Amino acid sequence: MSGSIARKDIRQIGPFLYEIPQSFRADMRVPARIYADETILEAALRDNSLIQLVNTATLPGIVGYALAMPDIHQGYGFPIGGVVATRADRGVISPGGVGYDINCGVRLLASEMEEGEVRPYLDDLATLLYQHVPSGVGVGGFLKLKKKELNDVLEQGSQWALKRGYATHDDLLHTEEGGRLESARADKVSDRAKERGRGQIGTLGAGNHFAEIGVVDEIFDEEAASAFGLFPDQVVVQIHCGSRGLGHQVCTDYVHQFQKTIKHHGITLPDRQLVCAPIQSPEGQDYLAAMAAAANFAWANRQLLTHQTREAFMKALAGKVKNWDLRVVYDVAHNMAKMETHEVNGRKVRVCVHRKGATRAFGPGDPVLPPDYMDVGQPVLVPGSMGTASYVLVGSRQAMHQSFGSTCHGAGRQMSRKAAKRAVRGEALRQSLEAQGIAVRAGSLRGLAEEAPMAYKDVSRVVDIVHKAGIARKVARLRPIAVVKG
Repeated sequence: MSGSIARKDIRQIGPFLYEIPQSFRADMRVPARIYADETILEAALRDNSLIQLVNTATLPGIVGYALAMPDIHQGYGFPIGGVVATRADRGVISPGGVGYDINCGVRLLASEMEEGEVRPYLDDLATLLYQHVPSGVGVGGFLKLKKKELNDVLEQGSQWALKRGYATHDDLLHTEEGGRLESARADKVSDRAKERGRGQIGTLGAGNHFAEIGVVDEIFDEEAASAFGLFPDQVVVQIHCGSRGLGHQVCTDYVHQFQKTIKHHGITLPDRQLVCAPIQSPEGQDYLAAMAAAANFAWANRQLLTHQTREAFMKALAGKVKNWDLRVVYDVAHNMAKMETHEVNGRKVRVCVHRKGATRAFGPGDPVLPPDYMDVGQPVLVPGSMGTASYVLVGSRQAMHQSFGSTCHGAGRQMSRKAAKRAVRGEALRQSLEAQGIAVRAGSLRGLAEEAPMAYKDVSRVVDIVHKAGIARKVARLRPIAVVKG
């Protein structure tokens, strides 16, 4: 890690946009920018996240600027909340710009029920959801895939789930990329990664992953909310998870490989965690194919969790409410590298957009959007910390011009897991949440403490910044009523 940054090194260039100029360090190829207010900026100066952001501005082929969202915190190589676009023809791909949990993302399911219909059955529903959504470190799912079938999952993603009866066409229509990256190649994923993932399809994992039942608490944008089928007091479900051990191993494998081959490409980096390869090199293409396969695994995983969530709702509510079914509002990734075309200095450029703890936020009219969202823009899902609000936003045309069609992904940690465990007792936290009317089902009280609300920034502050900066608009706020943790 090279040098340090002080407040005097940062200039404000917009109401909620700050910049570290390219002149700050001789090896920077572009400026480094952060969406923030003074409180968020002060927090970012307390760890190495801004230095990490400056380091990403040195990557070969980077265009425009290195970007950070207000949920920024220190990560591996890139800061979490980092967005970097590199030229497809002569730029690099960096696994640290995707992260270890490839295609960690959020799926929002919506019901036609209001809170009053569900509240009498909430304890049973929470218990059934916990039983149907396996969670925790190393926990296996109800499917144990054979090698050939796992390869199919890696190359077909949610299409595989559709063929197996675990998905509907409407589910896929409302999933980013239709739940499948066609560039995926199972043969670029190691046997070790496949073995780690083979029994984990349809599982939540641990850490900050969760399944949460919530209620639409407030509507900010009637037009977008109507397009997304959201209304006040509506019962919804969020599923937050990724590619499990398989994605972690893919990242590990290619970080090690790139560290062996980077010298051959004559690339010098300020931090070895930024290790990368030219996009057009054989190893760069291999990583992109393996990353796409892990992303497909994650989409299939969230789709199976959707199937299992529907099963839990049916068992808890069938015969007790009129309509217990759940539809997919949207599923969006926040750890991904995508080949996209963006305008840079007035010209359309094909780039590889690294979003590491950042969400795609495309505006109205983009051809990748489902027909029913075309007029308003892409849903953006921003989960809060456990027990706090979450938000549904919508992408904007301004994001396409300012941030490579990207925005924040969550609250962002401000306290390490170890520090959170020292500060909070899991049992006391559970009692506090249940006193607020939130049913909690968790496999580990220590794990619960790690995810205490105080360990995270104020999600409302983070969301207000991106809303006021214009890179996403607030649509609805969600209030939790039940949470499942590993």
